[in-house]
Amino acid sequence: QVQLRESGGGLVQAGGSLRLSCVASGRAVSKYVMAWFRQTPGKEREFVAAVDQRAGEYYGDSVKGRFTVSRDNNKNTAYLQMNALTPADTAVYYCAANDIVVTTTFYDYWGQGTQVGVTS
Repeated sequence: QVQLRESGGGLVQAGGSLRLSCVASGRAVSKYVMAWFRQTPGKEREFVAAVDQRAGEYYGDSVKGRFTVSRDNNKNTAYLQMNALTPADTAVYYCAANDIVVTTTFYDYWGQGTQVGVTS
């Protein structure tokens, strides 16, 4: 079992930045793909980014060039650096873990989410 906990959400003005963290406990995060998804009310959960076990990076089209995903296996933590934020990025952001990279929501483990709000 893996437990995931996100932090770092908050309210920021358009053009600003936030860094989300996802701390894993229970098993070494190095074994897993670590991914980020986001969701707004009434919409499906959307793939944002993922970092695989070899630190390969994957991004959704809407965040390419603005967001950077990374991991620190020594700290059992994954990160999502979000720059040039726009109101369209407002959502609850979820961390997820899995054995392989997929851009659907078929991940084995999920955190509880952290709210990100971007004002215009």
